[in-house]
Amino acid sequence: MNSSAQNHFLLEECFRWFGPSDPVPLAYVRQAGAGAVFSSLHQIPYGEVWPREAIRERKQMIEAAGLRWTAVESVPVHEDIKTGRGDLRKLLGNFTRTLRNLAAEGLHTVIYNFMPVLDWVRTDMQYPMPDGSESMHYDPVRFAAFEIHALKRLGAETNYTGEQLERADAWWKSLDTPARNDFIQTIIDVFPGVKWALSLADLRTMLEKYDGMGVHGLSKNLARFLQAVIPVAEEVGVRLAIHPDDPPFPVLGLPRIVSTASDIKAIFTMADSPSNGLCLCTGSFSARADNNLVDIIRNFGSRIHAVHLRSTQRFSDGSFYEADHLGGSVNMAAVVSSLLVEQDRRRATGRADWQLPMRPDHGHTMMDDLQKPAGITPGYSCIGRMRGLSELRGLMVGLRYAASLDS
Repeated sequence: MNSSAQNHFLLEECFRWFGPSDPVPLAYVRQAGAGAVFSSLHQIPYGEVWPREAIRERKQMIEAAGLRWTAVESVPVHEDIKTGRGDLRKLLGNFTRTLRNLAAEGLHTVIYNFMPVLDWVRTDMQYPMPDGSESMHYDPVRFAAFEIHALKRLGAETNYTGEQLERADAWWKSLDTPARNDFIQTIIDVFPGVKWALSLADLRTMLEKYDGMGVHGLSKNLARFLQAVIPVAEEVGVRLAIHPDDPPFPVLGLPRIVSTASDIKAIFTMADSPSNGLCLCTGSFSARADNNLVDIIRNFGSRIHAVHLRSTQRFSDGSFYEADHLGGSVNMAAVVSSLLVEQDRRRATGRADWQLPMRPDHGHTMMDDLQKPAGITPGYSCIGRMRGLSELRGLMVGLRYAASLDS
């Protein structure tokens, strides 16, 4: 295959789009070079059925802009399913009805997560970078301050070193009341696409439901979920893709069960089906030094149904920030090369879903977007993600061209 032909076989270039209220309109998504979006119906409360009419309306809106709705991100899993409480029959039934409705409207890739309480955690949403742009940052010292001084979680002190506790105490005391309130909201109100207006009391109530559950209990609840929904997913041709924990280590005393390669293997054995797959988020996995991303792709490539490409710069103290897409602790060239190899393998075996949908994740806030932060979800400004997509596209084209020279 010549280089010109190979360039047509890149990962599918996508953007996340949060719907009509997203400050980044679909026209900008298309101008950024993406041909498709990952989107969700954030207006529908967690646990309720997504009506076909609402799905169709969103799909038509996207297609009218010249784009394709390639992956549903996400269909939220209700907290009662994660905790094993409440009317599970109804909630699981609603989830499977939503899968049927999505499939009936031509949507077959569905991302979800099984993270308890908070979808992801950062301690600074406007972390200054040397070039003047802003990133997101996780600092265990500041998180210790949140847990101990704001949330007042019983036993939180045991998760930190003496030095971290001293630094957390000093940092908390340096903040005035407005700064403390802003910091608390940074932690508890970061759900992309939806604002829950959680309070500390709400968070404590949610955490109580996980008391004594542990990894075994949460894994048991995930297995129950998969055993209920995977048969329906198989029936209607839906590929479910679980998103890894972010960060991929315990926070708030909660169990984490989607953080390592061994976790992925365990999840795939809960329901041994191609419909039980993975959303490969290189940023989430990369916050742990013991996660080998290339090995994960090689070992589980056939079950990867969606891809988030980003990098973190991690440090020995457990902190990390969102790095440039081609920088940080991730060898992005090796990762993308492995994904292209997997994609070629799928094409060679005749898989209909051979092309992997990919979106650049968590771009920096930069340039004009720095002047218009109102309404912009941290990590999801237009220009930073457009830069990331262009860098990833260049990397893919370069890898394809290099491979053509060797063939």
